[in-house]
Amino acid sequence: MPALDAEILARLQFAFTISFHILFPTLTIGLAAFLFIVEARWLRSRDEAYLRLYHFWVRIFALTFGMGVVSGLVLSYQLGTNWSEFSRISGPVLGPLIGFEVLTAFFMEAGFLGVMLFGWDKVGPRLHFMATGLVAFGTTLSSFWILAANSWMQTPQGAHIDPALGSFVPDDWWAIIFNPSFPYRLSHMLTASFLTTAIFIAGVSAFYLLSGKHTLIARKSQSMALWGVLILAPLQIFIGDLHGLNVLEHQPIKVAAMEANWNRQAGAPLLLFAIPDSKAEKNHLEIKIPKGASLILTHDPNGVVPGLKDVAKEDRPPVGIVFWSFRVMVGLGLLFLLIGVWGLYARVKGTLTSNVWFNRLCLVATPTGFAATLAGWFVAEVGRQPYTIYGLLRTADSASPVISATMIATTLSAFLIVYGGLFGAYLYYLVKLIRVGPALARPEDDADAPEAMRGARPGLVVPEN
Repeated sequence: MPALDAEILARLQFAFTISFHILFPTLTIGLAAFLFIVEARWLRSRDEAYLRLYHFWVRIFALTFGMGVVSGLVLSYQLGTNWSEFSRISGPVLGPLIGFEVLTAFFMEAGFLGVMLFGWDKVGPRLHFMATGLVAFGTTLSSFWILAANSWMQTPQGAHIDPALGSFVPDDWWAIIFNPSFPYRLSHMLTASFLTTAIFIAGVSAFYLLSGKHTLIARKSQSMALWGVLILAPLQIFIGDLHGLNVLEHQPIKVAAMEANWNRQAGAPLLLFAIPDSKAEKNHLEIKIPKGASLILTHDPNGVVPGLKDVAKEDRPPVGIVFWSFRVMVGLGLLFLLIGVWGLYARVKGTLTSNVWFNRLCLVATPTGFAATLAGWFVAEVGRQPYTIYGLLRTADSASPVISATMIATTLSAFLIVYGGLFGAYLYYLVKLIRVGPALARPEDDADAPEAMRGARPGLVVPEN
C-alpha cells in the first residue's frame, strides 16, 4: 500500500469532493429536462396533475441545485491549493473552458432559476415555460464545457507545452474542445444523468404506489420515467460500446486495466470475476468467458486486446479499482435494461402500477443510478493514472510543492465532517419532501391520501400530522 504522502492525500481529497459533487449535477441535469417535459405537457393538456407534478419535483430540483453549487465551489479552491502546478501548466487551456461554463451556463441557470421557482404569479405560463427551458438548456450547456475540459485531459490535442513558459499554449480551440473523446464522453454523461433521474423518479413513484399515497401523480410520473428507462438504458449501452472503442484507440492501458488483462493477446477472455494482483502481475480466482473481451472491445472474437505489461509498472493505473468499477457500472446498466423491459411488459399486461414485485424492484433501485455514475467516473479518472493530462503531465508533477501531508490530512478530515453533515441534511430534507409528497388539488384526486393533504392548492405542500 502506498504511503499517505501529500500527493496521495491530495488525490484522496479531490476524489472525495468530486465524487460528492457529481451526485447533484447528475440529478439536476435530468430533473431540469423532466420538468421541461412536464410543463410542456401541462401547457398542452392543462391537466392539473402535471402542474402538481411540476411543483413537487421542482422543490427537489432546487434543493439539489443548491447542494451542487455549494459542493462545486470547493473544487476550484483545491486546484489552486493542492494542485498549483497542474493549474499553472494547464491553466491557459482549462481556465478559459471553465470560465466559459460559468459565463454561458451557470449564469443562465442561476438567473432563470428564480423565475422558475418564484415566477408563477409574476409571469405568464409561456414565459415561465421559457425559463424552465433555459434552465434545462443551461444544465446541458454546463455539461458541455465541463466535459470538454475533462475530455481534453483524457485525449489532449490542439495545444503544446512551451518550454520557455513551462505551460500549455493553445494552438486550435476547435481541436481542444472537440478532442477525440469529447463526443463520446459528453453523450455518455448526459445519457447517464437522464437515466439516473428516470430511475430515481420511478423509485419515488413506486414508493407512493406501494404505500397507496398520491397515486394519481405517481402513475403519471412512473409512466414517464419508465418510458425514459426503456429508451435510455439500451441507448446508454450502445453509446458505452462506442466509447469503449474510442478508449481502446486512445487509452489502451485503461482498457487493459478495465479487463485486468496483463498480456497483450488475441481472443482475450471476458472476466466475470477475478482478483487482480498487481505485484504478481496476474489474476486469482478467474471466472471467464472465452474470447468475450475481444468480441466486446474489438467486435472480433479474435481481436487483439492490449495488456498491462505493454508499459512499465509506473505507467499503469490501479488495476483493482478500475476493474471492479467497470463491472459495477456494466452490471447496473444491465439492471436498468431489465427494469425498462419489465416495465414495458407490465405496461402491455396492464399491471404497471399494480405489480408489487416490479415496484419493489424500482424502489430498491432508486439510488443505483448514482452508483453507476460514480463507478463510471472511477473508471475514467482512476484509469487515466498516473497522468492528470494523459501522456503529457504526470500526477506527481501536478501537485503543489509547498503543501504538506499534515495540512492536506487536516483539511481532508474537515471535509469528511462538514460534507457528512451537509449530505445528512440534504437526505433529511429530501426524505421529508418525498414523505410529504405532492400537494392535492381536490379531495377526490387521491382518496387514499392522508387527510391533512386533501384540499391543498397546487404548488402548496401541507405537511402530514
